[in-house]
Amino acid sequence: MAMETKINQLHAGMRGINVKGKIESVKEPRTVNLRNGETAQVADAILSDESGSIKLSLWNDQINIVTEGDEVSIENGYTQSFRGENSLNIGRYGKLVKL
Repeated sequence: MAMETKINQLHAGMRGINVKGKIESVKEPRTVNLRNGETAQVADAILSDESGSIKLSLWNDQINIVTEGDEVSIENGYTQSFRGENSLNIGRYGKLVKL
């Protein structure tokens, strides 16, 4: 298992992140238009550990995997900054696992 990162160590532009935390909240999913003309469902969740919290973007099937209060592990995630706010993304090569 690769090294785990604490949430307060995350900053925009990181790749290959492994992090564990608790889902504090999940907002209602919304539909977004993708560059390829298709649509997707995305929901913003808040992931926290003892060091802090970060916005986690859940896409499509990931939305149904977790609910508030779940402990999860994210493997090979990445961060980006959107409107000045850092968010953690699982992406197509990452993995979200309910613990």
